[in-house]
Amino acid sequence: MARKHPENIADGPAGVSPPDPVAAKAAAIKTGQAHPPTWKTVLKRVLVLAVAGAAIYLVLPGLMAVLGSWPRLSALSPIWFTAALAAELASFTCNFALQRLALRTRGWFAVVTAGLAGNAVTDSLPGGDAAGAAVQFSMLTTAGFDTDTAVGGLTAFSLLGVGGLLALPLFALPAILAGVPASPGLVHTALLGVAGFVGFAIFGVILLYTDWPLAAAGRAAQRLRNWVTRGRRPPVTGLDKRLLDQRDTIRGVLGREWWQAVLLTAGRLGFDFGCLLAALRATGADPQPSLVLLAYSAAGIVALLPLTPGGLGIVEASLGGLLVLAGVQAGYAFLATLAYRVASYWLPLLAGPPAYLLFRHRYGRPVSRRATPDGDG
Repeated sequence: MARKHPENIADGPAGVSPPDPVAAKAAAIKTGQAHPPTWKTVLKRVLVLAVAGAAIYLVLPGLMAVLGSWPRLSALSPIWFTAALAAELASFTCNFALQRLALRTRGWFAVVTAGLAGNAVTDSLPGGDAAGAAVQFSMLTTAGFDTDTAVGGLTAFSLLGVGGLLALPLFALPAILAGVPASPGLVHTALLGVAGFVGFAIFGVILLYTDWPLAAAGRAAQRLRNWVTRGRRPPVTGLDKRLLDQRDTIRGVLGREWWQAVLLTAGRLGFDFGCLLAALRATGADPQPSLVLLAYSAAGIVALLPLTPGGLGIVEASLGGLLVLAGVQAGYAFLATLAYRVASYWLPLLAGPPAYLLFRHRYGRPVSRRATPDGDG
């Protein structure tokens, strides 16, 4: 059991009861660790690595074009590149503020260090989203947070982020309709983004305010899981009820804190986009912001596909090519993409290990958590 720092109460969630005892979960963890990985687990990891390798191979020309601009980073305007770093710092601050909102806490230390460590794991492993989330939640549990109650809030804010990303093309449509020259590819991107946002909004409303689609999906997933694991694992029951309970938690969080969540989501996306604009200005380019917004939103949607760690290669290739379609010269587009990725990917990745060590110094080794058949994982 990890030791607790005496300042844990100050950093913990405000007004939330202490977390449940973890003795049963610790016993389940020891039981799980006593067995070596099964052949299915090994096969799954091999497939994830193969998919990531194939994805990087397909986008390798674009990735090499961006990385080939590395020696030219010294030619960037120091003022504009500093502005890009400041904008990305503000974007991460909004993201951590969203997590504080979900965790109902006034403290920053545990939220920031756990977020940076989890982000580093996510951005360094193929299919690392689950591993990064596990690291983050185990650190938050060690810090004294009842993360089971925070899952709904963090899920809600993640969905808000996806919805905000899909909504970005709406802000570029007026400029296109007013006659700003745009390539057909970017126009199609704008129309697809608008259609995606409308579909996402309708889907979200249905899930938030009707029970039967989510309950039916839960029962179907439960039957499929129990059929696949029949005779090897205990059957799962009540998945439809747990999904509805999580949905109600999400709806409750959005109902109480929706305006703060919307503002912080807009700030996270807006400052990240500002980082890209500042990176472009640092190269000397002066493109049309509305067209850059379309390129940014399209690259962000592509990056949602967890094919490579942190979208490595996919973001570079797609964003660099889309910036060229937005009217940026190829040399400036690839250099700006590299500068943007330094600020948004590489520097946060490097900040992960120090953040984890700082967390260990205060709270001790994080307590691992794994889903159990009768749990809510």
